[in-house]
Amino acid sequence: MKVQPAAFLRTTLPLGMDALDDYDSGRYHSIWLPDHMVSFWPDSIWTPEFTDLATVSPSPHRHLDAMAVAAAAAVKTENTLLATCVVDTVRRHPSLLAQSALTISHLSKGRFIMGLGSGETENTVPYGFDFSKPVGRFEESLQVIKLLWESEGPVNFEGKFYKLHHARLDTELYEGKAPPIWIGAAGPRMLDITGRFADGWWPAGAWTPEEYADKLKVIRDSAERAGRDPMAIVPAFVTTCLLGDDDELAEILEAPLIKAWILQISAASLKEFGFDHPMGENWRGYQDIDPAILTRERILEMLDKVEPEAILAVIPNGSPKKVAQRLKAYVDAGLRVPKLLDYGSMAGLKFGAISAAKVRETEDELLRLCGQ
Repeated sequence: MKVQPAAFLRTTLPLGMDALDDYDSGRYHSIWLPDHMVSFWPDSIWTPEFTDLATVSPSPHRHLDAMAVAAAAAVKTENTLLATCVVDTVRRHPSLLAQSALTISHLSKGRFIMGLGSGETENTVPYGFDFSKPVGRFEESLQVIKLLWESEGPVNFEGKFYKLHHARLDTELYEGKAPPIWIGAAGPRMLDITGRFADGWWPAGAWTPEEYADKLKVIRDSAERAGRDPMAIVPAFVTTCLLGDDDELAEILEAPLIKAWILQISAASLKEFGFDHPMGENWRGYQDIDPAILTRERILEMLDKVEPEAILAVIPNGSPKKVAQRLKAYVDAGLRVPKLLDYGSMAGLKFGAISAAKVRETEDELLRLCGQ
């Protein structure tokens, strides 16, 4: 299986639909659309005092609905796969997910991938959604989605979270094929579910190549136990990196939004790299982020404690050639669809302006290293 990078289409304002021509050129495996209500950056430091990005966008949370944007992208492109990255199964009922996915599948003529995940605190709890037992809810959602896609006529279903009574979804699959389901999974239960249900794996995490290989093995072992072809599940990876030479990296690492990246990793994960978390030993990463309540005082205290060496230990960093060599280790571990996120673009407008070119250079070098 060849290696082919994925592209991201921003789903925040201002919306960059003009990038679709480049993304649809055949260079990319797929175009992924993030689905959020809230971003990870604390409100308290999204101000001109801390970043000039706040001078062009009043909030980092100006998100649009990924499914709606995917539908628009479906009719503006012709070649490349489109996917959500990832829609959670807390905010949307599985019957609506099933219908929306079929809608976009028809609009895109079979090019839609349903990217699904179990959800995150900042996108659910503030809006009153029940975020208890998210993995159990996720698995049951998959069962309902597949039941509606695969059944003819009304169906009944009695689960812990969902009940169907004479429910039907008579919209036929596009050319008889259900949209592929790719799952954002990291923990053991989600990896097992991925092996039993998914067509692709779309994770994001601070993992070594060895850890990535171990998690991929869990998925493939699960698929084999379920009687599925383990090699048919496409391994992807959202890789956060910092692209720049030594001088650029020194400047990037001083930016408050770059230091705040540490919020996205748990204390337990950071400890594996030999560092204590500035938010304390019980910090859970994504699941503890609530941008509205992380006060200025608490964030300033955290920023003073952030060790640049901790960020560099976790995130691939350096020149495009150096980062590509690092990514090649993930390819050797099984990765086939890499997506590079140059987090250095969050250091300010100057770095954002040159980020896309650096990502492209890194992709080119990675493909060269892979013999493509």
